[in-house]
Amino acid sequence: MRAELDKRADQVSAMFDEVADGYDRTRSVLWFGQMGRWGRAVARALELTPGQRVLDVAAGTGTSSRVLAGPGVEVVGCDFSAGMLRVARRRVPEIAFVPGDAMSLPFAEAAFDAATISFGLRNVADRVRALAEMRRVVRPGGRVVVAEYSHPASALTNAAFQTYLRKAAPRIARALSTNAPAYDYLADSILAWPTQLELAADLQRAGWERVAWRDLSGGVVALHRGFRPQ
Repeated sequence: MRAELDKRADQVSAMFDEVADGYDRTRSVLWFGQMGRWGRAVARALELTPGQRVLDVAAGTGTSSRVLAGPGVEVVGCDFSAGMLRVARRRVPEIAFVPGDAMSLPFAEAAFDAATISFGLRNVADRVRALAEMRRVVRPGGRVVVAEYSHPASALTNAAFQTYLRKAAPRIARALSTNAPAYDYLADSILAWPTQLELAADLQRAGWERVAWRDLSGGVVALHRGFRPQ
């Protein structure tokens, strides 16, 4: 199954259900083992301290959640794919994983000190609405960090990245994944993604302030951070 770029929740969640068991292995090969480094960059940007509570939206198989679980930090993962949550609960049993849609999070107002979403915002039909939901569940003064594939500033790097997405990544996925068409969707969704500046504007529209970003791996990935107004 291949989800379309209109990002119907039922199609996208079913796609992730199908690839859940082999997802981390395929993703590690596709991104040359960089996922761990990018996850640690998210954790540093969140600046979590003991006693704080963080929400990991689109937590998937729990890999991103596990990186956040420092001493005294409570992590809650949330995802709309039952298949992904099944894998997450098996692999990271010490973290609570809750089913939920990013556009209608099943949590109370100001329930968390921080929220994050790593490589999942592309899969949401209305990203501004999802970012506003994350703002709702974060306390005043709390922060959000978004990690997402992006657009390298160098024309040469950007051209190489697009070529990789269009040609090499689908071949790798066909060799490794039980649902190779899902990774055609991956490439299409990255190529259609807004620029770093446009995503920063979306965060501001969703009510976040002091929005800033920095590029990782030459802009293949960008980290955006914002704060809920006091």
